[in-house]
Amino acid sequence: METQLDRAPLPHGKGTTFLRTCFNGLNALSGVGILSIPFALSQGGWLSLTFLFLVAILCWYTGLLLQRCMDASPLIKTYPDIGELAFGRKGRAVICVFMYLELYLVAVEFLILEGDNLDKLFPNQEFKLGHSKIGGRQGFVLLASLVVLPTTWLRSLGTLAYLSVGGVLASIILVLCVLWVGAVDGVGFDGEGTLLNWSGIPTTISLFAFCYCGHAVFPTLCNSMKDRSQFSKVLLVCFLTSTATYGSMAALGYLMYGEHLKSQVTLNLPIRKMSSKIAICTTLINPLTKYAVIINPIATALEETCPLRDSRPISMLVRTVIVVSTVIVALVIPFFGYVMAFTGSFLSVTVSILLPCFCYLKIDRGLKKSRIEIGVIVGIILVGLFVGVVGTYSSLKQIMENLRK
Repeated sequence: METQLDRAPLPHGKGTTFLRTCFNGLNALSGVGILSIPFALSQGGWLSLTFLFLVAILCWYTGLLLQRCMDASPLIKTYPDIGELAFGRKGRAVICVFMYLELYLVAVEFLILEGDNLDKLFPNQEFKLGHSKIGGRQGFVLLASLVVLPTTWLRSLGTLAYLSVGGVLASIILVLCVLWVGAVDGVGFDGEGTLLNWSGIPTTISLFAFCYCGHAVFPTLCNSMKDRSQFSKVLLVCFLTSTATYGSMAALGYLMYGEHLKSQVTLNLPIRKMSSKIAICTTLINPLTKYAVIINPIATALEETCPLRDSRPISMLVRTVIVVSTVIVALVIPFFGYVMAFTGSFLSVTVSILLPCFCYLKIDRGLKKSRIEIGVIVGIILVGLFVGVVGTYSSLKQIMENLRK
């Protein structure tokens, strides 16, 4: 039976440059995680910042493992292709499930973020829906979904998909605005913080893992390059730059607000200050441009299972149902930090740490590897399993406790 990897590879174009690939990689790593980085640090204390660098190193190394897997076959184009080469159709299916679920929860996070920050900009708002009244945050989630819904009906998302420079710029603007609030607008850097809080470490590491969940697109970025051998340098640039950005935001936020940090640092900012408004507006615009890109792979996969896969009405219906379902989840579980922690511990750890190791060991089984390398990979797997289990349990427990309130 013919598999997707048995088909002839598509002809390559000129390919993207080293710099363009760096921007694309940075955009993949610089997502909404930057908003919760200060909260993550506040949960674990100052010493937990070392875990940020450890997670970055682990994810950088597993990114290199994915590149080595791609080197094993010129037919590999995407992450699911790697899973299929390693474990057949079941491997492809497992990677697809984790990838799509991760993308789905990121889309949910976008809506929660929009609702929280719009409620911050326009507090004490109420919306009338027929004879019922709904709160401001819930109303803003619904409004945000109505704004993004038409963009999801577009099958060609090239314009949205290549806003990489804008995404990176948005992250830099956000950090600068937070710095301005602390240094110029009078908040200061006098927030009290603890040295280490062991009980908060699972949440901290889970949020850190979420910040480095770009592995799903790494094979695609590598394949798009003019010179694929340069991708290891791209990974190094991306991880060094994003870690510097994340570390700066974490330290700034924790110094400013200490233990009083909320799940998104923008929710702590003084709303009357112009710098705060710029930060929140930057935060709001970014998800609106990325939402359609995030759910497009899910919608495409679902459309391919439909008999009328080329039908425009069917495509619009599928994408509308996805949007409606993410709205429901965002309204039922409106806990930005804890949903992000669950996504990081259960899905990001699996996609970014565990699966690259398993695939590499399986694909390169016939090659001689040093005992040190095998030991390092096995160690990474054990660490990933521990973090995944503990973090998932902790985040689910916190979500359930908040649902009961």
